[in-house]
Formats: sequence, structure tokens, C-alpha cells
Amino acid sequence: MNDQSTTAEADTGAVTNLAVLRGRVRGAPVIRELPSGNTVVQFDLTTAITGDGRTTAISVPVAWADPTANQLGLVDDGTELVVVGSVRRRFFRVGGATQSRTEVVADSAIPARRRKQVAATIGAVVDRLAVA
Repeated sequence: MNDQSTTAEADTGAVTNLAVLRGRVRGAPVIRELPSGNTVVQFDLTTAITGDGRTTAISVPVAWADPTANQLGLVDDGTELVVVGSVRRRFFRVGGATQSRTEVVADSAIPARRRKQVAATIGAVVDRLAVA
């Protein structure tokens, strides 16, 4: 695909930045209050990539803006979650140097045990993809 086709797809809505993950929360979440007053919860979700006859565990950084107190209670070490969101790269300065981090920005996080809620959320994801 060349640059022109990528631009054309983006202009027509044919490209969608959508991430769906299922994994376990690893470690304690980090809660940050931004200067705007918003709260961001950052945590790692351990999931797996399967291919070439092997499975590799990976840790995916997730950021979730302004979860409710009940939602925040879901983000506990070892909890299996389904996270739906988008992939973003953010830049920040540390010690005078610019660094970046690629993470999944969560729209929702649902305990995997809530099968009906997970199924409804995945159905909504499929509908979003069908429209794109």
C-alpha cells in the first residue's frame, strides 16, 4: 500500500484504530490526577500472542481516563479483563529529554467473567468495524 492509498482510506473512513484485548491485570494500577482535574488510571494487561506454533506472553500498557469508583475497583492485580479502546502514542518530557510511550487508551474494561456484557461489547465493536 502506498502513501496515497493510505491517505485516501483515512479520508473515507476505511481505516479504524481499534484495539480489543483480553488478559490479566499485572501489578497495581497507577492513578494520576492531571492538571485538568481528570484522572487517568494506568495499568499493564498481560496477554498472549500465538503464532508460528508458539505462544508468547506480552504486557500491554493501558490508560483509562476518568473511570468511576466501581470501574476502578475492577483494575486489580490478577483480574482478567476485556479492554476495548484505541492505540495511541504520547510524548512527554523527563529530565529534559523527550520520550514516548505507545499504549491502549481504554474506552471500556469489563471483567471477562461477565460473558453477556463482553459479548454485547464485542458485538458493538463488530458493528463499528462494519460501518467503517
